[in-house]
Amino acid sequence: MAEGSTRIHENLRDEKAQELRGRSEGDSSAHEKFLQVNRAYEVLKDQDLRKKYDKYGEKGLDEQQQGGRYESWNYYRYDFGIYDDDLEIITLDSGDFEAAVNSGEIWFINFYFPRCSHCHQLAPTWREFSKEMDGVIRIGAVNCGDNNHLCRRKGINSYPSLFIYRAGQKPEKFNGERSKDDLVRFSMQFITTTVTQLWQGNLFSEIESAFSSGLGWLITLCSDTGDCLEPRTRQKVAAMLDGLVKVGWIDCPSQEQLCDSFQVTSGATALFPPGSSLDQQGSVLWLNTLDSKEIYNQVINHLPDLELLTSDSFKRKLARHRWLVSFTFGDRSPTSTEYKKLQAFLRQDHIQVGRVDCIEDSELCQSLYIHKPCVAVFKGLGIHDFEIHHSKDVLYNIVGFARDSVRAHVTTLRPDNFPSDRKEPWLVDFFAPWCPPCRALLPELRKASIQLAGQMKFGTLDCTIHHNLCSMYNIQAYPTTVIFNGSSVHEYEGQHSADGILEFIQDLVNPSVVVLDPSSFAERVKGRADIQIWAVDFYAPWCGPCQALIPEWRRMARLLSGQILVGSVDCQRFQSFCQSQNVRAYPEIRLYSGNARQPERYTSYNGWHRDAHSLRAWALSSLPRASVDLTPESFRSQVLSGQDHWVLDFYAPWCGPCQHFAPEFEVLARILKGEVRAGKVDCQAHHQTCQSAGITAYPTVRFYPYLGTRRHEHSGEHINSRDANMIADIIRQRLDQLSPRLHSKPKDEL
Repeated sequence: MAEGSTRIHENLRDEKAQELRGRSEGDSSAHEKFLQVNRAYEVLKDQDLRKKYDKYGEKGLDEQQQGGRYESWNYYRYDFGIYDDDLEIITLDSGDFEAAVNSGEIWFINFYFPRCSHCHQLAPTWREFSKEMDGVIRIGAVNCGDNNHLCRRKGINSYPSLFIYRAGQKPEKFNGERSKDDLVRFSMQFITTTVTQLWQGNLFSEIESAFSSGLGWLITLCSDTGDCLEPRTRQKVAAMLDGLVKVGWIDCPSQEQLCDSFQVTSGATALFPPGSSLDQQGSVLWLNTLDSKEIYNQVINHLPDLELLTSDSFKRKLARHRWLVSFTFGDRSPTSTEYKKLQAFLRQDHIQVGRVDCIEDSELCQSLYIHKPCVAVFKGLGIHDFEIHHSKDVLYNIVGFARDSVRAHVTTLRPDNFPSDRKEPWLVDFFAPWCPPCRALLPELRKASIQLAGQMKFGTLDCTIHHNLCSMYNIQAYPTTVIFNGSSVHEYEGQHSADGILEFIQDLVNPSVVVLDPSSFAERVKGRADIQIWAVDFYAPWCGPCQALIPEWRRMARLLSGQILVGSVDCQRFQSFCQSQNVRAYPEIRLYSGNARQPERYTSYNGWHRDAHSLRAWALSSLPRASVDLTPESFRSQVLSGQDHWVLDFYAPWCGPCQHFAPEFEVLARILKGEVRAGKVDCQAHHQTCQSAGITAYPTVRFYPYLGTRRHEHSGEHINSRDANMIADIIRQRLDQLSPRLHSKPKDEL
């Protein structure tokens, strides 16, 4: 199921393009096919929905609360990525954007929207520009139709938006004329690679200095009669070869004797590899081109290959040093020459770069279960502690992977190091490299492993290689993440994110949901005290919507900690008990309120959304109110003229965010009970009161401290948060600041 769904996802765009651009227009069932493909795409483009579909089929989506979004025919005709087929333009998405812009290369990125006419008008120019600057900087594009959250997070509010990104620096926006020349001029100003003018006095010292660092020199000789690289081309070549060779030029009319020593009669360009001599012309590569790309290709091909590691040197060299190793099988891939640049990018990270020929050292590769070309990071702890790269085979992605992997604690597992004895806790991710959600999860595992260093070990197992191990643990969908803790085995069900994984593990250590059986249900739920309220989920393990609810139910329980008790009952295990409780469908969510005289009384949840925040709001609505409604009169007499501290929620009944914030404000009122009074002002009913308080948006939270005088400031102190705990912290800090002032207040002589 998983393999089928993921492969459908990978090929779906081509199918839509072929089927919906007219091929099926004469088919009477075309509309039905259209809806089927649309439904599949909506499900499969979301990794969480895809996981549910992989594990539970259509039943797992029956009660999906998000709802489907069925697009018009024009969506499929016009909304594909504008630059998806351009070789020089790299289409980035949420999964690889950060790795790209933090790789150390300069990125010029076009944020666009497929239905934007200006974006389409720019496209031919952007393509010409990308061909001009290919290899000098990275040219990228982000489809904000497919990556709405990413674009909003980056502050993109108009299309197209063009930004230059450099690692560790603030992005810079292009606001000029959108012509190729202006785009080139703008991007060239960010290239800071030095082009050195050489002369008799500095030539030999500069060359020796570079050679001692392992760098060669590319020198162009400029005469009045010969061809010479013009300044912009020199700058481009210097950027393309940054960290590999130094680039310089000699003005032959002023340095005639120096140019004569090179034995050329007109302008020329030459590469001097490390260790070469100006006197030994055989070691020098003379280039017969003025094109920057041709120069780059000739130089990169002429540079020494990555260090070859053999069976004899592999174990010794990888024992104490961190390495990025390229495993090849005979013929090198077209991108393998690009790998020569890896050492320049990773030098500051103290990661060495090498290669292994698996044809020559087949036994070594077989011992590591490496059967096809790949790149792996060895972390300096021996040859068995490594991680294989499974993302895009492009330089920026490999660099980002290497940097993350050496800091993280994720190991590629094999039969010889699989944690079968489980003496310590392990998180094992069973995956398939062809599965997009699996690849998206891997960087999140690295983040989580850093947070849990020393507490839990992390490993990944490739089920396309280790079929038997995956079958042994009944792995039927990818990715499946399992936590082994001694004899306990827990399958992770939640968001494919580091935060989701950390929440799940935290819940295993300190469970927020009480697992109930008939006996404990009678004792704790039916025998509850008057002040206790229980939220109970009656579920069946085979039920897809029940499985989808589990992580949200846990998250809700943590949000309700200390306010409402949360439990769950397995109705497959206790079927007769659930029948006796009139549970007829799963999941059945009930709230048993604090009335011990009616222990059987409950309220069922019939809401549309089953996310943690919606469930929390529903549960909190059962609690007695801790805030009071204020009128214009009580606002003046109790808040402005009273002697209590107040926190107020100014709201409008029709305002969606106000409705969402209402239960949060009640939590705040209970947190601050006894310290600060909480009130609500309906700005629809009491418009003048809100206007006089300077309220311009809903909801607005204001703090009115009692300052030892008879009257507060009419507008109070604005608090820019909608989180109860954060607001409570802000108010308590403010009270601490006010405390000395209140205690030092002179006594009233009257």
